[in-house]
Amino acid sequence: MIAYEANFDGLVGPTHNYAGLSYGNVASTSNERLVSNPKLAARQGLAKMKALHDLGFKQGVLAPHERPDVAALRRVGFSGSDAEVLRQAGEQAPALLAACSSASAMWTANAATVSPSADTADRRVHFTAANLNNKFHRSIEHPTTSRILAAMFADERHFAHHQALPAQMHFGDEGAANHTRFCRDYGEAGVEFFVFGQAAFDPRYPRPTRFPARQTLEASQAVARLHGLDPAGVVFAQQAPETIDQGVFHNDVIAVGNREVLFHHQRAFLDQERVLAELGDKLARLGGRFQAIEVPEAEVTVEEAVRSYLFNSQLLSRADGRMIIVVPEECKANERVWRYLQRLSQSGGPIDQVLVFDLKQSMQNGGGPACLRLRVALNDAELAAVNPRVLMSDELFATLNDWVDRHYRDRLSAADLADPLLVEECRVALDELTRILGLGSVYPFQL
Repeated sequence: MIAYEANFDGLVGPTHNYAGLSYGNVASTSNERLVSNPKLAARQGLAKMKALHDLGFKQGVLAPHERPDVAALRRVGFSGSDAEVLRQAGEQAPALLAACSSASAMWTANAATVSPSADTADRRVHFTAANLNNKFHRSIEHPTTSRILAAMFADERHFAHHQALPAQMHFGDEGAANHTRFCRDYGEAGVEFFVFGQAAFDPRYPRPTRFPARQTLEASQAVARLHGLDPAGVVFAQQAPETIDQGVFHNDVIAVGNREVLFHHQRAFLDQERVLAELGDKLARLGGRFQAIEVPEAEVTVEEAVRSYLFNSQLLSRADGRMIIVVPEECKANERVWRYLQRLSQSGGPIDQVLVFDLKQSMQNGGGPACLRLRVALNDAELAAVNPRVLMSDELFATLNDWVDRHYRDRLSAADLADPLLVEECRVALDELTRILGLGSVYPFQL
């Protein structure tokens, strides 16, 4: 049966703002308090989705979340009408208000971990929503994420959904940002690659000293068990702690994989030679030929990789078997990174085309092309079972751009987050969006 890798990109939400909430994410903290443009951010994301759809790739849309999250503010002691809750939070705890207003669900690489049916024991596609326990503003996402995913992938014959792992540091789970998969073909059994930052229960594993390690080994192991994966097709690897301390908060900031190819930095993993050998051996047993493309520190430093988001890219397979790498404009603006990409595309290797997108609104908050998408490998029958209204088309692209133009602001500052009109604007917009995408009632104000 024919299979595809579909990308489901997060639609940027109406409260997209720069609050600098993500400690350990250099771009997020360095752009704190800039004035954002939610309308432009959403349009930039939609333009990338449509461009990849036009190239023949399977492309879908993941809806944003309801923000500000007034219910979360009520749970921590603010009371009265919604307007009073926002006023109190803005006066007494503006950082908390910013956290409850974040549009961070746009980075759907953190929405869940996904295992295709070719790998799972029950031959269904499995989804485990990420608890994102390391950051408060993201830890409140998984209930809505789960409802949205269940509305998109609803057919229980093909799809299985798991609750987020226990919301505790020992099971910190950041979703697909620390997970990739290698295979000869998307419809064949593959090797699932789980990357973690620390082991919560075993002190023998080293830890970073400056920035937090967000993904635990225990969380990765739990997801592999929930999805019914064969241990012979799973590899666990630890991020290099010193690289986390340079701002590599997720594996997708330092490595990206597709089919038989891993594109990664020289300093991505602890005990890197052993990790690459294990990936190669396990993929070979499945008939695949693993190929690692390692970027030397001498050509692109870790700092340059973090600043440009070279590795927070998408690797996409064309029909001829060659690959496209999708990068943000920041890669082109960095002379050494751009020079490397030109050499890479002309080297005769599997990656022979570079596509550049303007994603500045997302990039300034620390999310590039890879952050914006959740990869889901689907065979023909599974793709036919996906909610068709979330799949990109010319009509949906036009409809969503019109929706954005009617509902989004083109300027949003920290002070605007306490505006009671913002809550109502967002709810009106999202209520209409659920009808456009055929999601039903997925938001708290609809339940």
